[in-house]
Amino acid sequence: MKKDNHIHWYPGHIAKAEKELKSQLSLVDAVIEVIDARLPFSSSYDNITRLLGEKPRLILLNKADLTDQTELKQFIKIIEQKTGFPVLQSDAKNSKDINLIVKKAIELSEPKIQAIMKKGLLRRPARVMVVGMPNVGKSSIINKLTKSSKTKIGAKAGVTRQQQWVRINPQLELLDTPGIIPMKQEDQMRAKKLAFVNAVSENAYSNENVARELLAILNEKYPQIAKEYYKTEILTLEEISKSRNWITSGNEPDIERTATFVLRDFREGKIGKFILDEAE
Repeated sequence: MKKDNHIHWYPGHIAKAEKELKSQLSLVDAVIEVIDARLPFSSSYDNITRLLGEKPRLILLNKADLTDQTELKQFIKIIEQKTGFPVLQSDAKNSKDINLIVKKAIELSEPKIQAIMKKGLLRRPARVMVVGMPNVGKSSIINKLTKSSKTKIGAKAGVTRQQQWVRINPQLELLDTPGIIPMKQEDQMRAKKLAFVNAVSENAYSNENVARELLAILNEKYPQIAKEYYKTEILTLEEISKSRNWITSGNEPDIERTATFVLRDFREGKIGKFILDEAE
């Protein structure tokens, strides 16, 4: 197990992944970018504009049910002002937002449709794809959108056969392949935050180190909520281990077990509803 504090990064796949994503982007009129609402800045891609070019974008803050709603509204305003694109919140459990997501995706695609029609071609459905970093919930968004319509429409002229299209409604088609935005991190704090939400391979970090960092942030931003959940006055792995009676055969705190549970509790929203980025 890794005992150092550094999250190890292996960025060799980045150029290949970007090339693959760009080839998919050429097939669509607009994209739905999925971000983890608990990390509204840290789970977004720094070079998204370079990657997407002029492609219109709907930004979805997913897993919103795991966040503090008052804080989330503040972040939505900031991201809308910063990007100029619409921002919606979403979560896998709730399907009430489907109509709004579909409506916005069609609206964003309309300029491209109009350009096609000006060339004398017939109107066609809008085409969109879902992009985002690993484990932000791209597949759950695709599943949610396609649940009402399982109509696969297969290959299109000039479109690679492997690309699967699903007709969501007569006005919208979805590329049923999530576009993976690769992560290139020099910022270790950001890398640790991504590890908190399981957006980094578990082979890249030590549970103990990452859990300690998470507890430090919770102790700074939401001390009472976390302390109440773990029934301890001091928010450390050692104290949580004693509080839960997770003790090794040598009568020592079981740090590895405690770290694993702290990360799991956070990821499942058991400790509380948090946003770990700073609005400013």
